[in-house]
Amino acid sequence: MNNKDRNVLALAYIGDAVYEVYIRDYLVKQGIEKVKKLQEEAVNYVSAKSQAKYLQTLLDKNYFNETELEVFYRARNHKSSRHPKNTDIITYKYSTGFEAIIGYNYLDGNIDRINDIIKMIIGD
Repeated sequence: MNNKDRNVLALAYIGDAVYEVYIRDYLVKQGIEKVKKLQEEAVNYVSAKSQAKYLQTLLDKNYFNETELEVFYRARNHKSSRHPKNTDIITYKYSTGFEAIIGYNYLDGNIDRINDIIKMIIGD
């Protein structure tokens, strides 16, 4: 199966985990030692609101390739009646789309592309 054709929620599922590991790795390498502080800082990157904001910034820069955009649109448009109570449905769908892009690249072995996306987000 071509990874871009996988269930977008499965792509988002793996993408969420991969993205979180990248962010945790980045924060620990910043010298943050206290778990409470790590958690507080991580929210600036991994919350649905933050992911939607970073996604929109990258969309505005026409950063994503055609396949990534296809994955994003499929994820964003996926029919879902559920979303976390602490965010609105549009923010949730955008963050799901972002996670699906990460998941797609991970499953396709595009680790360099994930690194590039993370660099655009964290500014390194």
